[in-house]
Amino acid sequence: MAVKAWFLALFMVALLSCGESKYIVYNTTSTIVPGKINVHLVPHTHDDVGWLKTIDQYYVGSNNSIQAFFQRWWDEQSEAVKSTVKHLVSSGQLELINGGICMHDEAATHYIDMIDQTTLGHRFIKAEFNVTPRIGWQIDPFGHSAVQAYLLGAEVGFDSFFFGRIDYQDRAKRKNEKTLEVIWRGSKSLGSSSQIFAGAFPENYEPPSNFYYEVNGDSDSPIVQDNTNLFDYNVPERVNEFVAAAISQANITRTNHVMWTMGTDFQYQYAHTWFRQLDKFIHYVNQDGRVNALYSTPSIYTDAKHATDESWPLKSDDYFPYADRINAYWTGYFTSRPALKGYVRATSGYYLAARQLEFFKGKNKAGPTTDYLADALAIAQHHDAVSGTSKQHVADDYAKRIAIGYTEAEQVVAASLAYLTDSTSKTGSNSSSIKFQQCPLLNISYCPPSEADLSKGKNLVIVVYNPLGWKREDVVKIPIVDENVVVRDSRGKEIESQVIPLLLASVATRNYHAKAYLGKYPKVTPSYWLAFSATVPPLGFSTYIVSSAKRAAGASEKETVYVSDRSQNHTIKVGPGNLQLVYSGKDGKLTKYINRRSSVEESVDQSFGYYSGDDGSVDFQASGAYIFRPNLTYPIKSERQVPLTVFRGPLLDEVHQRVNSWIYQVTRVYKEKDHAEFEFTIGPIPIDDGIGKEIITKISSSLKSNKKFYTDSNGRDFIERIRDYRKDWTLEVNQPVAGNYYPINLGIYTKDTRSELSLLVDRAVGGSSIVDGQLELMLHRRLIQDDGRGVAEALNETVCITEKKCQGLTVVGKYYLRIDPLGEGAKWRRSYGQELYSPFLLAFAEQDGHNWISSHVPTFYGISPSYALPDNIAILTLQELEDGEVLFRLAHLYEVGEDKDLSLTASVELKKVFANKKIKGITETSLSANQERAEMEKKRLVWKVEGSYEEPKVTRGGPVDPTKLIVELAPMEIRTFIISFYS
Repeated sequence: MAVKAWFLALFMVALLSCGESKYIVYNTTSTIVPGKINVHLVPHTHDDVGWLKTIDQYYVGSNNSIQAFFQRWWDEQSEAVKSTVKHLVSSGQLELINGGICMHDEAATHYIDMIDQTTLGHRFIKAEFNVTPRIGWQIDPFGHSAVQAYLLGAEVGFDSFFFGRIDYQDRAKRKNEKTLEVIWRGSKSLGSSSQIFAGAFPENYEPPSNFYYEVNGDSDSPIVQDNTNLFDYNVPERVNEFVAAAISQANITRTNHVMWTMGTDFQYQYAHTWFRQLDKFIHYVNQDGRVNALYSTPSIYTDAKHATDESWPLKSDDYFPYADRINAYWTGYFTSRPALKGYVRATSGYYLAARQLEFFKGKNKAGPTTDYLADALAIAQHHDAVSGTSKQHVADDYAKRIAIGYTEAEQVVAASLAYLTDSTSKTGSNSSSIKFQQCPLLNISYCPPSEADLSKGKNLVIVVYNPLGWKREDVVKIPIVDENVVVRDSRGKEIESQVIPLLLASVATRNYHAKAYLGKYPKVTPSYWLAFSATVPPLGFSTYIVSSAKRAAGASEKETVYVSDRSQNHTIKVGPGNLQLVYSGKDGKLTKYINRRSSVEESVDQSFGYYSGDDGSVDFQASGAYIFRPNLTYPIKSERQVPLTVFRGPLLDEVHQRVNSWIYQVTRVYKEKDHAEFEFTIGPIPIDDGIGKEIITKISSSLKSNKKFYTDSNGRDFIERIRDYRKDWTLEVNQPVAGNYYPINLGIYTKDTRSELSLLVDRAVGGSSIVDGQLELMLHRRLIQDDGRGVAEALNETVCITEKKCQGLTVVGKYYLRIDPLGEGAKWRRSYGQELYSPFLLAFAEQDGHNWISSHVPTFYGISPSYALPDNIAILTLQELEDGEVLFRLAHLYEVGEDKDLSLTASVELKKVFANKKIKGITETSLSANQERAEMEKKRLVWKVEGSYEEPKVTRGGPVDPTKLIVELAPMEIRTFIISFYS
């Protein structure tokens, strides 16, 4: 059974209670008083789902901690306790807000993961309490995204959204202009239909100074001493201080309502110490009468704000990047722990596909299921998890949980594919003897089933599953031991394939990390990569057979060019198709990008470099897990004359470059693709010189981009960025590099009047355009100082194969480059971006003889064989729920005006999507599937916006006709349904 954790904002409100001392009964029954400053006292605690300690250490209290996680606690309670809690919730004394499994990060998270973890939490709350959270409470993430505001805010039914961290310059201006609270319109496409009331706190998420009352805390805030017989009697002084703080906050806040967040990290270990003082403050402040104090919740506060009928300033875009003071930009964590970020992203795509296959077979309630992986991935979205800002042992714990969940989900996938490929399963049998294996370490060239010896008549069966809703062709690459193999499709026809040598650099990485992860060195060392092109139907699979045979062709031709400063003035052209990359024979550098199909020809350069991390010796601000504080920039040049090795073949060409002793790069150009793929192996980063290093790659071109570039918001909307500029205030530039870094989950691009230069990524990274025409990605970081933000540990990751044999972390990753004519880049960014998130899922089986195709189902169609989803629509969720119903979620991938052909309303025919079932009922829900969409819209608060704004008409898909069962989606729209079927 999955061990579940929970991170909720819990608000404890004594609406009708009284606190009693020896002489006094405190009156805490106050409510809102018109005409006075109303101070809404919101008791809260912020409990991280892992940070300095693991989730388990925090929960059980080891290492001096507290009980912190609601769902796990809930599962352990008696029915009597549960009944009491439910009463507190129904009375409004205990409010459940935000409601996800964790308070997720907003920079390094993908929107699909954000939706999944929020859905998991919201459905639990609905099932246990029949409550739908109204308030977003993202008080600790280090900057805030547009997607969080409109998608994980308005689209889940929130009426407001509160947060703590915005740039110190932005905060100062907003306090001065009374614009801390705004109407946030985060989506250009959905406009006012998905706007939300959003508020930044005046000073993070803590109480005003001198109002802390944690037991054994380090605060020296005076208690309210109301015993007149004691020398420290201080009621007048404490009331005066309360009133002054209330007036001070009212002076920077619109309306007569202010919120005090009475708590902070890991507070209320002994709640009496807090409530005793709050009772006294409410009692004596209200006796004083200058202001009104009351126990409150964010919902009460939101309703009070709405009731004033105030007009609010409009906010668009986002709150990135975030700096809490001068020279302290929290932009390093966009890349911190890149291996963990890559693991989370890869497993997220796998989880999407595994749920689909689980649905096609039917969920096995007895297990295995995908539920543990769901919990592990949900926890990993926490703002100290995928962000890379926890201690090392905690990061290891996040990865361990994902690995455990993956192992169980792997069994689900294997069982589902065995069932779907077994021809007898269609006649009533629900068991299969087929044993499918998968290769989670394929990224380090380790795949035992593909490395089998096929020379004795055995065949390797490869089932290729496509989780996307459209037909797809892509190149599959697997390691093999013998080059004499051929590949056949499901009809027995030999298909074109290519063999590429597996070089020593890959073998070294493979062997070390296989030992680190598995505890033993591999028994077999493959010598080659086998590449072939697979064509797979939407939500279906195709089967390919690899067998031993003498190859007629397809071996890669090897060309080695020894670069020299004095010779080799010729150029090397690479690419078997429309796209060609041109390299200089003089220095081996990339010089030109040529696409014959689109007639693009652009000068381009790719290079590596690093920023030396500031050690904090000048002003005590070092570069660390959170903070990016570059000192100097250094280009990384080849340490010696290194050959440029080119492998050419019918499917792809590869360029291998040993940049230095710790950077290796392979660039691939495919025959059927118009982009270049860059695979980097970076590490261990040397730090024996005492200097931390932050490794970057730069793609430079001649585009005249005029300081402008564009980055995605959690893999969804693209937002325009302008170097050294902020739309909401006049930026004082003190960090010209770190202050221009932004989070990237999908890609980054820049453009001029004729071309677009785009990069896509395989995981969350930080990036920018520091020079016109140039894009920059930070790929890896290794630092030797802590940055003073609480983690108290340098970002110095190591991988060990014994207790005494460790080395710095090596990261293997990819990014992708394409240049298009102006206005034509969005289609690649969106369609290929979806393919990156949802790659082919490969499963392997071994077969004697050649009878697999005749005795098994070689091709599976999860939807009607004659149907495919429109090119602008993706299936985000296809998941069987506990009661047999299905959670189904569709997304339009394009923004308004992004593409002339694809930024249009599209439709999906559900009868063809579920061609093998008959739909009994369909209900459209909120994004998090905890309430009907129509009910959510009825309850939505309508807010007034300051000034006059002409907004283009917002388009939404219409209601689903229960007979026609066609779903319409407008640009950037996501629609969620609960579907039931006839048995």
